[in-house]
Amino acid sequence: MRRARDERGFLTRLRGDRRGVSAVEFALIAPVILLFYFGLAEFCQAFMAQKRMGRTAATVADLVTQNETVTVSDVADVFEVGRLMMRPFPSTPLEQRVTALTRRADGQVRVDWSRAQGMTARGAGSTVEIPDGLIAANESLVMTEITYDYESPFGELLPGLTRFSHTYYLRPRKVEQVACTDC
Repeated sequence: MRRARDERGFLTRLRGDRRGVSAVEFALIAPVILLFYFGLAEFCQAFMAQKRMGRTAATVADLVTQNETVTVSDVADVFEVGRLMMRPFPSTPLEQRVTALTRRADGQVRVDWSRAQGMTARGAGSTVEIPDGLIAANESLVMTEITYDYESPFGELLPGLTRFSHTYYLRPRKVEQVACTDC
């Protein structure tokens, strides 16, 4: 009889004891908070990689369009600048292509020359689709195309690979058309 009364007293005291409620609530909420934290950190990293890749496309185009003529070596140096700009992200998954384009009198946009690193260069004389209104007949521009495969460090939890791509168009600054002397 006394034992039953002691057990009921214990259960009554336990039910009224609120000292561990905070710890239990934290134990229930902590995994969700951690998931949000790591998800937000991963989103920020991917966003920074994507923005850096876009700036790289603009810089590569800018460096090429500042010249009157370029060589294969010059373009390789510009590609190396692009690779350096991706730091602290790995530059191995970065693919770059620079193409000089001219709109012919018939309205077709044709490739004058193209160089690439990690992807295939466009063939000289091939046609390319560009947004309307960028250039008129007999005008030229430089187009850079960059792709970057972002791999999540949390590949076990999130999708492992995201491909970012960016195309950037810029007109030559000093001449009507940037020529490549040995492309």
